[in-house]
Order: sequence, then C-alpha cells, then structure tokens
Amino acid sequence: MNISRPVRTATSGVSTLTRCLHCGAENKDAASNFCCTGCEAAYALISGLGLDTFYARREGQTEGTLRPQMEDLPQGFSTRAESLSDGRYSIDLMVMGLTCGACVWLIEQTLATDPVIRKARVSLSTRRLTVEWTGTPEHADVIAANVARLGFRVAPWTPACLAAGDDAERRSLIWALGIAAFGSMNVMLVSVAVWAGTDMGDATRSLMHWLSALFGMPVILISGMPFYRSAWRALRAGRANMDTAISLAVLLTGAMSLSETLRNGTYTWFDGATLLLFLLLVGRVLDRGARSRARRAAADLLALQQGSVTRLDADNVARLITVDAVRRGDVLLVATGERLAVDASTNADAILDMAVITGESLPQNFAAHAVLPAGALNIGAPIRVTALSTNADSSLSTMVRMMDRASEARGRFVTLADQMAGYYVPVVHALALLTFLGWWLGFGADWQTALVIGVSVLIITCPCGFAIAVPSVQVVTVGSLFRKGILVTSGTALERLAQADYVMFDKTGTLTAGHPTLLPDPVRTPEDEHLAASIALASRHPLARALVRAVPDIASVSGDVQEVPGGGLMMGNVRLGSPQFCGLADTDMGMALVLAQPEREPVVFRFSDRLRADAAQTVRDLRALGIEAELMSGDAAGAVADAACAVGIERHTARATPADKAARLETLRAEGRKVLMVGDGVNDGPALAAAHVSASPAGATDLAQAASDFVLQSGNLHILVDAVHAARQAQTIAKQNIGFSLLYNVVAVPLAIFGLVIPPIAALVMTSSGLVVICNSLRAGSNR
Repeated sequence: MNISRPVRTATSGVSTLTRCLHCGAENKDAASNFCCTGCEAAYALISGLGLDTFYARREGQTEGTLRPQMEDLPQGFSTRAESLSDGRYSIDLMVMGLTCGACVWLIEQTLATDPVIRKARVSLSTRRLTVEWTGTPEHADVIAANVARLGFRVAPWTPACLAAGDDAERRSLIWALGIAAFGSMNVMLVSVAVWAGTDMGDATRSLMHWLSALFGMPVILISGMPFYRSAWRALRAGRANMDTAISLAVLLTGAMSLSETLRNGTYTWFDGATLLLFLLLVGRVLDRGARSRARRAAADLLALQQGSVTRLDADNVARLITVDAVRRGDVLLVATGERLAVDASTNADAILDMAVITGESLPQNFAAHAVLPAGALNIGAPIRVTALSTNADSSLSTMVRMMDRASEARGRFVTLADQMAGYYVPVVHALALLTFLGWWLGFGADWQTALVIGVSVLIITCPCGFAIAVPSVQVVTVGSLFRKGILVTSGTALERLAQADYVMFDKTGTLTAGHPTLLPDPVRTPEDEHLAASIALASRHPLARALVRAVPDIASVSGDVQEVPGGGLMMGNVRLGSPQFCGLADTDMGMALVLAQPEREPVVFRFSDRLRADAAQTVRDLRALGIEAELMSGDAAGAVADAACAVGIERHTARATPADKAARLETLRAEGRKVLMVGDGVNDGPALAAAHVSASPAGATDLAQAASDFVLQSGNLHILVDAVHAARQAQTIAKQNIGFSLLYNVVAVPLAIFGLVIPPIAALVMTSSGLVVICNSLRAGSNR
C-alpha cells in the first residue's frame, strides 16, 4: 500500500503521538500511520479509487468520527430495496458521520465507481443517501457495505429520520425568528422617533437612520435566508413562488433604505422590512408546528418498531437481531412489557395493551391464532409468536404510508388555492411594476417615492393567505382526527366526507362488534370442526375467526386455500362459506358457515353476534346531520332485519353480494346521492372503493382498510360522527380562509396603488392577514 501523506506528530514528554491518516484519532504506535486496521483498509480503498483528494477537501480534523466499526459489515438491506421500472431498484439510507461537503463528495464518488449504480445522491442536511441501481435487490447490501468501509455508519431511512429533519428546520426558523424579533423591536424604537420627530435635525435623523441600518441589515440578511433559499430554488427551476415576492420586497426595501441612509434622506423603511420578516416567520413557525404535530403521532408509532427482537432459531437458541432482519415465519420471543415489532400470530392466548395504536385504555385479550398488530404491548405472560410481516410491510408502516399519502394528496380546494397562488405571483410583480412606472412617469413623482409605492404594492399583495388557506386546515384536521383514533388515508377524503348525505352500512363487524361466537350443535363431529377451523385459518372474516377461536389445538391444512370475496373459502373440492357458496338452497340460517365436502351432507356452523353499544346512537346522530342510512349485508334476512330494527334503519337488504352493493351504489350515484360506505370485510372491498367516500372500523380486513378513506382505529363507531363534523368544519373554515384572502386583496391593493399605505403598514397588514388565516385554521382541531 502506497502511503504518500506525511505523518503528523505531537510530542508530550517522552512519548510521541501520531494522528491516524484516515480518521484523525490519536495513535500511540509511532510506527503505524493508522489507529486500527479498519482505518488502514478505508484509506487503501479511497486511494485505490483515486479519491485521496478527499483528505484535502474535508474541513478540519474529524477526530475519529470516520473510524470504521470493527464488526461485521451491515446486512439485511435487500428487503428495503424498492422495485422501480426497467429492472431498477432504489433504496434510501441514513448515513451517520457526515461532517462536511467532502464526505458527501466521497460517498457519491465511491458509489459512482460501481457500474450497476445509476444514481447516488447524499443530502448533508438530512444525512439521507438515495441510490438507484440495476440488477438484483441483494445489491443493497453491497452498497451499504461499501459506505460502511469508508467509516460511515449506515441505517435504513425511515419517516422518523424525516421528522428529525423537520425538527432541525423548525429550529432554524425559530433562530431566524428570534433574530428578527430582537432586530425589529430595536428598529421600531428608532423609527418611531424619526416618524414622530417634527423638529429633528439632520444630524440626529442621520444617526437614527444608521442605528436602524445597524439593527435592520443583519435581520434582512440573516432572518430572510429561509425565504431567499426557497426563492432561489424556484428561480433555478424556472418558476416563481410566493417566497420570490417576499424576497424581492424585503431586499428592495432594504436596499432602498440603505441608499436613503447613505444620502441622508428623510425616511428609511428598515422597520417595514424587519417587521415583515418577523411576522412572516411567526406564521411559518406556526405552520411548521401544525404540520409537525400532524406527523409526530405516526412517526412515534413507527419508532416503536426500532431496536432489536429475540428470534428463536431452529435449534431453539435465542438470538438478538435487528427488527429489519425479521422475516415472515420467524419465531420470536416477546417478553412481558415488550412491544411487538411486526405483525404476528401466536398459538396461545395473549393480553395486549393497544393504547398507542387504537387509543383504547383497557387491555385486550387475543385468542390463539389471532393476528397481533405491530406496536402492541405485551402485558401478559411471555409469548412465542410467528412473524406475519416484515418491518417494512407491517401494519404500523402501512399506517404511516397512508398518513403520508393523505397529507401529500391534493383535494379540490387545495388545488384551487395552489392555482390561485401560482397565478398571483406574476400578477403581483406586474402590478407592482406598473404602479412604480405609473407614479414615476405618469404622475411625475420622483423615482424614490414611486419605488416606495411600488414596494408597498409588492408587500401588501403577497399571496401568503392563498397559499396556506387550505393546506393549513387539512393538516390540522388530519392530525386532530388521528388523535381521536381516526386515520385519514386520502388527501381528498375530508372534502368528500363533508358532502356525504347517505350512508350504507355492512352488518357483521361494522354495526355489530365483529366477535361472533359459535353456537353448540350436537350433530357436528369433532372431525368436521377441526377441518373447518383449519380451512378458516386462511381468512380474517369475523365468522372464520370465531370458528378458529372455538376449536382448540388446530393445525393449518396442507393444501392451498383460496378466498372468494362474498362467498367463502375453497380447498380443492372442499368449501367453507355461505350456504349459497356451498350449494344449499337460500334458507334463512342467520349467521352461519357451511362446510361442504364431496359425497357428504353439508355441516352448518351457526353463530351469534351482538350489536355495537354505540351503533344505534351513531345512526341517530348521522340522521340528525342529514345523512340517511341503509343496511346491506350478506347475512341471512332474519339477522339483517333484527339488526336494522335495533339501530333504527328502515331500508335493509340481506344476502347482498359485492356486485349487489356496487350496483346499489351506482343507483344512488345516479340519483345524485353522495354515499358514505362503511364496511370491514373482503366482500366490502369493491363497494368501499366505488363509494363517494368510505370508512372501515377497527379490526377490518387489510383489503377493506386499503380501500377506505378513513380507518376508525379506536373501535368506537360513533367517532364516525366526529369525522363528519370535522370534515364539514374543515370545509367551512377553508372557504372562510379563501374568502377572507380575496376580500383582503380587494380592499388592500387599491389602497397601496393609490399610495395610501407605506411599507411598514403594508407589512403589518399583509402578515396580519396570514396570521388570521392560520389562527382560523387552528380552529379545525378544536373539540366540538
């Protein structure tokens, strides 16, 4: 190995210390240029790739932060690889140990030498590495290992990392706000004396202007950076955003004021520029805070999956592994007081605390073979569970992805506000320019006066109100509903729920508790019960789960089991499902499953279920909101009629197939109805997807939850009424915000054009309008 860099030494007494050529840590062995073999290997790798200019590029001494870990290279990242088009894969990694731009350069250049890598980008601020490559997903381990060999620690990127980035951004905004607050207060004290001083001499006024510049220019240059960076990024992309108008107004005001200070003019406007920045930063901090609160709950849930778990190997030896290394089918040991890292099932009963997931304070009992959700806390005896998911596709990860999709999607009002703000920016600039030219060339005013009026127009017409009118309401409402146990999975769901005037309920698992119990029947044999329960293991239908709970010590069948939505389960020639699916006549069996085997008499399994305690009150409250209710269920006529009568629903349909529900929804749509569909089963999936808006209760199947716009996590059906109230309130507040923004501009813009508003007043008026919009939006999160 060729080592060309000199060895740096430091003498202390009789011992000579050297610095490691790679990481910079102290090395007592003067005969070696490296503190460990890991650093020696990293230096050899960098030099071998021709990237040894890294050591000249990096800023200062890293003092050991790049020392490679003396342990196995990272593995298990292949499961994090996301499949793209054309045989490409992508992965996002968290890189720890980044100290400067040279580290970014080193990682990107090292990965660029890999012929299969198509893109490698590192963000120094968020420490996020994004890589795209061709080949196989297993190459993700090679990528992570190469980064680790350089001395950086690598971990999977998660939304929790993004939340940390959001916190850093919010801290920088607060720092900018503090500087703006201090500077603007001092500038205002000096400016009041200038504006009110009728007999002030030129020397005194000049001193006041220089004091204003002393406090004001740092505020303009430092506190304005969040807006300048955003405006510059937009301009580089060939467009303009609302920060472009803000930046132009602030910089023009500052430059104009500095010019007046140098020429000892009568007035300066440092107070307007600093006040504008202060008030805008207040609004931006409030907006970031609202968005952070909306994401924090989901990020906290995802954080429950971090750490390690205990896996039992084939030889029954317990080994600690990372959560990301868990695979489906792994047997895990969950101790008392430990949380489940992934979705799992167990052969024994379990007692779990579901508070962080559903908001329920009472623990829940789970029977053997039930699905135990990730994030639940085991408060019973230690249990052995079988993993049903990986960390990436667990119920908690799915929940976070649905919330992200709901926050990022665009609804009708959001799109309208964005379009208005987009058109507004060029119109604002043109209007300010025409005002300047009109006063200067048309009315004969001097250019300084015309520029002051033009800047006032630029400031007062800033489209902040339009830009935040709807997103702020949506973010606050989604966060508020999440805290109540309602997961919003679509960005347009609130708008559509506010329009709902008709609700269609499923029965089992929706109006009922979804926990039916098997009724005894002396005709059935234990063999029939075990066969039926073994087949039922493949389904999450409430009746199938009840059958599994009622039959102890069952094992899964060896054949493939297929589920037919609205019908039942098939394993070869054996069927388990509704009477029609199993070839029986349409008789009123109530809640029942039928086991049909070739050349044998069908076996009937009858069940009983109870209505949810709040079902009737939910129907009454929805009717009070003008929402008419209907019940459609695949159950027998008698059971459906009894349930409809108990909750006060007049129109009800039994033996409804998924096609029947979809056809009924189409009929209601043709009548002009906006239908809210509420269901929980596989057979409800098509109707949930076809409805104007949809919701599924806690315990619904994965298919039902994936097709729903709202997931009622708490298990309380009545919170559906709260969701309707919140959606309608959100739309009312959004309309108020848009209307207020329009009215504000109709009144304020002419005043600025006619020269009746100076920059400080324009800044105060414009930013106050934005604060009014934000404060009005915060009402969306209030309890009714």
